[in-house]
Amino acid sequence: MKALDNFLIPFIGLKLGKHHFDFSIDKSFFESYQYDEFEDVAANVQLVLDKKSTHLELFFQHQTKVLVPCDVTNEMFWLPLKSKLNIIVKFGEEYNDTHDEILILSHGEFQIHVAQYIYEMIVLSVPAKRVHPGIADGTLKHEALNHLYQSNNQSPIEEETQETDPRWDKLRELLTDKKK
Repeated sequence: MKALDNFLIPFIGLKLGKHHFDFSIDKSFFESYQYDEFEDVAANVQLVLDKKSTHLELFFQHQTKVLVPCDVTNEMFWLPLKSKLNIIVKFGEEYNDTHDEILILSHGEFQIHVAQYIYEMIVLSVPAKRVHPGIADGTLKHEALNHLYQSNNQSPIEEETQETDPRWDKLRELLTDKKK
């Protein structure tokens, strides 16, 4: 994983206070983890490392675009993602990363590798269902959508109108008359 050496931050020589790090991430970063769900990636990750006298505070945030297939039409589109992650780094007898927000490094450590946290933050920000934005606004014309609309006996342009029971309408009128 030599490609991930850029994500190794030596904190021992840093002064107390906040230090900013920026990372540009592309598809090769995810290939290092053998993750191939994205056709392409353009990510900007900002990390603020706040060095305190007894611990470190890491504040990650990213803005990412991933090229993925739509789960409905299989049409490729750029999906925008963003999220944040905060981690407290404490020092103890031995390494422990079992907690999601607390990392314990052994007392002799002088650097921290942040690639795994960046990887998890981006991957976990992908929604479970990836839907092309053209489906919601009606601009995407695709054969799969036409087939879905036909199977539901619904046209893509016509909105579904619901007929209401006249008895319920009369009851609603009583409620609205009461409020006036």
